[in-house]
Amino acid sequence: MPEDEFIKALHFAQEAVTKLVAVQEELARLAGKEKRSYELTVAKDNLLEIAYEIAGDRIEAAIYAPSKTERAKKVGALRDEVEAAIKSRAPEATDFDVEQAFEYLQKKAFRISIMEKGVRADGRSVGDLRVLYGEVGTLPRVHGSAIFSRGETQALAITTLAPADEKQRFDNYAGGEDEKRFILHYNFPPFSVGECGRMGGINRREIGHGSLAERSIEPVIPDEADFPYAIRVSSEVMESNGSTSMASVCAGTMALLDAGVPLIRPVGGISVGLVTETNEDGSLKAHKMLLDIIGSEDFYGDMDFKLCGTDEGVTGYQLDLKLPGLPLAMLEEAIHIAKAGRTKVIAKMAESIIEPKPLSPHAPRIVSVKIPADRIGELIGPGGKNIKGIQAESGAEINIEDDGTVHIYASKQEGLDRAKSMIERMFQEIEVGKFYTGKVVSITAFGAFMEVLPGKDGLVHVSELAEGRTENVEDIVKKGDVITAKCVGVDEKGRVKMSRKAWLREQKAEAAEAPAEG
Repeated sequence: MPEDEFIKALHFAQEAVTKLVAVQEELARLAGKEKRSYELTVAKDNLLEIAYEIAGDRIEAAIYAPSKTERAKKVGALRDEVEAAIKSRAPEATDFDVEQAFEYLQKKAFRISIMEKGVRADGRSVGDLRVLYGEVGTLPRVHGSAIFSRGETQALAITTLAPADEKQRFDNYAGGEDEKRFILHYNFPPFSVGECGRMGGINRREIGHGSLAERSIEPVIPDEADFPYAIRVSSEVMESNGSTSMASVCAGTMALLDAGVPLIRPVGGISVGLVTETNEDGSLKAHKMLLDIIGSEDFYGDMDFKLCGTDEGVTGYQLDLKLPGLPLAMLEEAIHIAKAGRTKVIAKMAESIIEPKPLSPHAPRIVSVKIPADRIGELIGPGGKNIKGIQAESGAEINIEDDGTVHIYASKQEGLDRAKSMIERMFQEIEVGKFYTGKVVSITAFGAFMEVLPGKDGLVHVSELAEGRTENVEDIVKKGDVITAKCVGVDEKGRVKMSRKAWLREQKAEAAEAPAEG
């Protein structure tokens, strides 16, 4: 959806929401209960004084350390100093009290630096992207792979292709879809943030980030008719400092192209943050948008707006907001900032890959052919004899749709071609004047029956077996021999007449012409 249409949709939704809010407020007026009072827990003034005394003139330098690791070390060292001073001067202070005081100090320094100086923790200005990096073919044995890095955030994406009938299926007791052929899994291991944690099942955060990346790429996945594969992308976060879901969108797109998936257009993702100042009555006084936020800007800022799309419009978005509300004008501003940033991200991705590659030699080969729906039984055969025979001889797997579409899957091109040829021969019509090669299936006194096409035999009359008179059919051919013959006619009952003699004459004529051509 183009950005202008997306903005119109937001305004349209806002009009509807306003009506819903009015009904809710009316319900609260008629039946609502009095709001409970509570005491807001804030940092204590005496502890804040100690924190400012110990670290107030050094916190900014710690926040501005060039890397996430160095920043964490310097901030951690200051926190230890503040904690020691508070514990010695105010023994009654709890760990929570210390944490609140230091977090207030750090958040205040962070926000003042952005609002007054326009300088962020990693030294960028508010509209700058981090350093971008991309590569494809990182893992040669898989079907497709890519790495995308944005500063200290890096995702490794792996694409796996499978036959379409291996799509994910799930229960849908409440209605809705019950299968999907494109799946994106997002994994956030502890080592990505320098920790040694337990790695078990996926958590709510991983499910949510994976869902955002999946629904952002899904609109550009080709139709099953054009690309009859089930597709799985696994995004492994190698390093994290904000916006790993957006890195997963970029790496996932590149890995799909590396696997040969003909995406409609490449998808990129970027996040936009927000820092605000408010008046005493809570109204917004000033604000600054931050392009491509890092982890601390997400934590101490007021918004994380993730926007994904192609060079033609939006495919997915998600808004995490810590403010009571946000004017639509500010959201429009964020959309335009994200559009400009996304354009640069997609351009960087294009430096590594812009078109789908040929299928990996390790990916399954798939081809589809169409047969008449009323003749599906012929392909299957009695007790599955025909289809089992094709699968055994070619090594391919065959799946038949109700409309007569036959999907053929094979790990090697040779097996795919063999299965396709056998199926096409089975449903091919015998043409007069064409040559066919097949086994002799039975011998009679008046000739030999050969398999012209699978399930279709033709008679080579004794007079058509060879030049001259043939007294005994088995002097020329025996049951099981493979011969070539020309179709010389099909009578009104569908009986096929073949001539081996016509083929021999054709061979003799070609041999006679060969020296003249030389």
